[in-house]
Amino acid sequence: MSGDRISRVITRTGDGGDSGLADGSRQPKSAPVFDALGDLDELNAGLGVLRSHALGADTDAGLDRIQQRLFDLGAELAVPGLLRLDAADVLHIEQWCQAINKQLPSLQEFILPGGTPSAAWCHMMRTVARRAERHLVALHRISAQNPHSLAYVNRLSDLLFVLARQLNRQAGHPETLWRNS
Repeated sequence: MSGDRISRVITRTGDGGDSGLADGSRQPKSAPVFDALGDLDELNAGLGVLRSHALGADTDAGLDRIQQRLFDLGAELAVPGLLRLDAADVLHIEQWCQAINKQLPSLQEFILPGGTPSAAWCHMMRTVARRAERHLVALHRISAQNPHSLAYVNRLSDLLFVLARQLNRQAGHPETLWRNS
């Protein structure tokens, strides 16, 4: 079929321990860019698992948009110099996060990750987002990355935190507070 973007899954080109970026360059699979790409892939797959829960149309649509942007961010990493994310993408996540947070009671103490399966998965993906952010920052120290992309992943972890709280609240599941001893 003409026009297929991916015609072969098995290429054998990475059998020697290196892999190619979309710009044609090859690097060891242990290179920082592949750490960041791997984390973004894991985060995106995890958001797909989250979307398999009954979250409501608005939340699902918002997560779809995030998954699309994470692919755009991967494209930025695979093609050095390509810029896909911008300030509007960061603002969108900030506004969604703020809208959810306004509906939640203020926190008097840290909460333990958990609750409903969907909320617990949000917490899990929050930790993956934080790891992806750390790897993006490490890559940024080697080769400048889009500052909007760095901010985007940072805000995404915040969003996943408040979304977990919202999902627990909607399900009537109480938050488990850290017993600060």
